[in-house]
Amino acid sequence: MRIISGKHKGRRITAPSKLPVRPTTDMAKEALFNILNNQYHISELKILDLFSGTGNLAFEFGSRGAKDITAVDAHFDCVKFIKKTSEELELSIIAIKSDVYKYLEKGATRSDLIFADPPYDFTTDQFGKIAEIIFDRDLLNEDGSLIIEHSKHTDLSQFPHYSHQRKYGSSVFSFFE
Repeated sequence: MRIISGKHKGRRITAPSKLPVRPTTDMAKEALFNILNNQYHISELKILDLFSGTGNLAFEFGSRGAKDITAVDAHFDCVKFIKKTSEELELSIIAIKSDVYKYLEKGATRSDLIFADPPYDFTTDQFGKIAEIIFDRDLLNEDGSLIIEHSKHTDLSQFPHYSHQRKYGSSVFSFFE
């Protein structure tokens, strides 16, 4: 994976092959950040990256100037890799090992942007539960967004607060506001 823009633009990061992840493709990531750059000043955002995996998106946010980033993943080696890499890149990313649902229920604070990249084999209800908890607990700041990445075979448009989606190859970003 590589960082597309910011102070670490072009830097390649190689995650250990043993990590159980599917990083967001560069094409999809670049398209997502083009959208976000038109809506937000990234350096001013509080970011919550759920199902963070390799930290791909957290590193991109950090490279682009975000100072308040929390990355949550249930896999110990993923969290260890995010901590190590964020220290090497001198990015202020807090990596937390936790079940995402439990973290949202008990530990999460309000954020401007919440990004979730759960396993693509989640059921529609599992995807919807992410949005449900976030909006029930009022975890988005005013004008904030939840973005859930999923496969093109999943439709999240039936859930409350759904706004729109963008497709990039086999990846889809569903936006909730």
